[in-house]
Amino acid sequence: MANNKFLFMLGLCRKAGQMIIGTDLVTKSLPGGKVKLVIYAKDSSDNTKKRVTDKCAFYKVKCIESSFSSEEISSCIGKASNICVLGIVNDNFSNELLNISNETR
Repeated sequence: MANNKFLFMLGLCRKAGQMIIGTDLVTKSLPGGKVKLVIYAKDSSDNTKKRVTDKCAFYKVKCIESSFSSEEISSCIGKASNICVLGIVNDNFSNELLNISNETR
């Protein structure tokens, strides 16, 4: 149930325009403080995981590994290509996604 809720919330966040999509765009947005939460797919490459987690640690932005593949994430946000990294720019969405993520662990 929580898994469906997480994907639903990602889709809602995308429709609300409160999401940055893609590794490069997300990492470039971290220094400005715009990004509140970074989510990366479970099948992200080791290089992508390290790059994202290191940048998030440096800029003190919360970062979580999703329990979903890049294909599942891409599908729920309406993208055809496999998206590995998402940046959430809204506090309410980021808090809700963190809460849902913690429920499943």
